[in-house]
Amino acid sequence: MTTRIKMDQVEPNGYKAILGLEKFIESTSVSRTHKDLIKIRASQINGCAFCIDMHTKEARKAGETEQRIYALNAWRDTPFFTEEERAVLALTEEVTLISNHVKDETYLTAEKLLGEAYLAQVIMAVITINAWNRIGITTMLVPAQD
Repeated sequence: MTTRIKMDQVEPNGYKAILGLEKFIESTSVSRTHKDLIKIRASQINGCAFCIDMHTKEARKAGETEQRIYALNAWRDTPFFTEEERAVLALTEEVTLISNHVKDETYLTAEKLLGEAYLAQVIMAVITINAWNRIGITTMLVPAQD
């Protein structure tokens, strides 16, 4: 598998804009755990191997358990995630699979549990990782073997 264009070299201004969005997300009050769950789950849904590899490693370094990472694609069927994490994961899935729309129930639950400002930041985090996933998949970024 060969990597295609290098976005940071071919379109540096566009790449910097996405990096700016990532820096904004890092500056928000969204917890490290929520950011990690968002990044991994959206990357799983989108099938971005590079991003799954990178973000699972980052999550482990930040203290996330292997059990929760392994169970993430079946989070609804496990007792491993808090009510707030479940709201974040449900929203992540529905925003990532946007053609199905975000259900009122999902949105209202997230708003109730997270509050408006935090919800807005979570939505921006989901949008950001989806942009990165699309870059990674389109340009065929490949995870490095350890």
